[in-house]
Amino acid sequence: MDEFMRAAIEEARKGLAEGGIPIGSVLVCDGRIIGRGHNQRVQKKSAVLHAEMDCLENAGRLSAAEYRKSTLYSTLSPCDMCSGTVLLYGIPRVVVGENETFKGPESYLSSRGVELELLDSDECKSLMRGFIREKPELWSEDIGK
Repeated sequence: MDEFMRAAIEEARKGLAEGGIPIGSVLVCDGRIIGRGHNQRVQKKSAVLHAEMDCLENAGRLSAAEYRKSTLYSTLSPCDMCSGTVLLYGIPRVVVGENETFKGPESYLSSRGVELELLDSDECKSLMRGFIREKPELWSEDIGK
């Protein structure tokens, strides 16, 4: 596993330690992390702070050219909201830790030209499975069920 997914997993663990949902994300441009974040819906009582949204917010305002040469790493398959943001800003590549506990609109992203790489990480799966087992109601809330 590369250093960038390791950083996303660190973010997921940070979110879990804060009492939140263990999903982490980093944005990489030109071989360096320019944004990082984790799901903060619980911690900040937010309707939209999924890991990817927190990551992009923390990256700050970027030019269209920077987005077009970036890669978004996420420990979990991005949901519709986060996938829409990938499309809106023209992020060309998304690396996903796992998509067994949740699968977002990956085929739609691919059909729109986004390159997807699935790592099928046991560590990412273990984090989510443990969380879902312990807090199923919170997980259902996060994915809109």
